[in-house]
Amino acid sequence: MNSISNIWKYPKTSAAGLLIAIVTVAGTLSQQGVNLGTAGTGTVVTLVGAIATALLGLLAKDPLSGTAAVGPSTGVTSSKLGAWALIALLLPLPFMGGCSGVNVAQDIVNWTPTLQGAVATVDTTAALLAPLDAPVFAAATIGFDAASNLLAAQAKAYLANPGASTLGQLQNQVVTFQQQVNAALLQAGKIINPASQQHALSAIQAVATIVSAMLALVQSVSSKTAVAQMAGRSTVKTASIERYMDADLAVRMVAGHYGEPVGMARIQVSQAEQNAVMAGF
Repeated sequence: MNSISNIWKYPKTSAAGLLIAIVTVAGTLSQQGVNLGTAGTGTVVTLVGAIATALLGLLAKDPLSGTAAVGPSTGVTSSKLGAWALIALLLPLPFMGGCSGVNVAQDIVNWTPTLQGAVATVDTTAALLAPLDAPVFAAATIGFDAASNLLAAQAKAYLANPGASTLGQLQNQVVTFQQQVNAALLQAGKIINPASQQHALSAIQAVATIVSAMLALVQSVSSKTAVAQMAGRSTVKTASIERYMDADLAVRMVAGHYGEPVGMARIQVSQAEQNAVMAGF
């Protein structure tokens, strides 16, 4: 009887538990290929899982964030609820990979103005570096303009004509650009002058964040075989450049792009990095 009475005594916690169960079951069903029919461009299972995740996020609140005074018991309950919500959001959610190829292509296209702005900043950064460092930086980033333009063009081509051929070209280009950026980060990390190194890394980090987001999007609509082939072409691995990345910058950029809370963006960035490493990038 205590379990039943607790449902009414702690309704938010009970609701969070139910939503966590729905998210977990939806992920498992999707992994097993059970979709229960279609809903728009996705499936019923993905839709239910996504709605449950969104509602779970609405339920999660920081303790003492309200205007009213909160007692010790309520504070503990809110803290536990937020913790469980975070755990659920951090679970590997395979159904989130069931995105429409057209939606992904549009999202990549939406990133391109920010990417081109970041590349433009890279183009002007050499002037801020010490004379001996500028040529090293210029050589490391010389292909950024062409790579960003080609990636934007191929994303638009895939958006206009989604298919295996255009997706394959998009997969190739995003990996090619990611490798250029990773190699550039390693070169910038070798710059001795502290001020020059900071300028160089800051400029490349912005490009790296956007390309990583694009790679994650392409992964979400690629088969396991295709992702394995993409990872096979990745020689400069994510782990080797991690120390040169600015996690806070990545979170701010993602939050700004999607107009979402920083906490949610931090979860997404962390999950995307984990997925990339696990895939072999």
